[in-house]
Amino acid sequence: MMKALIGAILAAGKGERLRESAGGLPKPLIELDGHPLLVRQALAMAAAGASPVLAVVNSETARLIEARKVKLPEELKLFVRDTANSMETLFVLGENLPKGHFIMATVDAVLPRPEFQRFTARALELTAPGDRRFDGALGVARWRGDARPLFAAVDSGGLITSLGASETPQVTAGVYLFSTEIFGFVGQARAAGLAAMREFLGYLVRTGMRFAAIELADVVDVDEAADLAAARAMLSARGESGAGGAPSRMQR
Repeated sequence: MMKALIGAILAAGKGERLRESAGGLPKPLIELDGHPLLVRQALAMAAAGASPVLAVVNSETARLIEARKVKLPEELKLFVRDTANSMETLFVLGENLPKGHFIMATVDAVLPRPEFQRFTARALELTAPGDRRFDGALGVARWRGDARPLFAAVDSGGLITSLGASETPQVTAGVYLFSTEIFGFVGQARAAGLAAMREFLGYLVRTGMRFAAIELADVVDVDEAADLAAARAMLSARGESGAGGAPSRMQR
């Protein structure tokens, strides 16, 4: 059985590029596979062994969850913050996570459930206390021309040696396993004027933190309407379309 751990979801963004094709909804509430993206991600994390699952949403999303009576999994605990950027959203999670490792994803990183579970199991193996080869793990995928990717340079041993704008064959895929040790660098990151999670992750690599790259075969980063269609096609091809995620008790 997979070891239980805390889950964390970054969902405080507005998703402006998707709004027009989604009836003005913020990205976390756009439906995929029978659930809003936020709910689907929480269910995927729960199926991978995460409980509870913490998520940061902005005040607009929180208001619409209430107004639309969105049913949330009981494992999901929301924190409402209008953060300045993705790095600050990550830091809100850090204020509420117990010490140890946690699995994390952006709300728009869509993976088939078996792939999410495979990533989680492998990441826990690579960061196990008896074998501290790595401090954490990042899901990576082959770059297919996505706009504004975070490129990952990976050595022959699977170690990420740099993260940034310099083109490499692989890009980060929006799923991670980290230790809460990363939040020891919050002060330095703010003092350095960092303003995005991608900048913070690159900074952590430069400080010497050792992150493993775990390549994912199937993942779609949902930023535009075409990405949503691609995610639906991927899930349908994997037999997940309409499955609605892992069984879970829901709350209003």
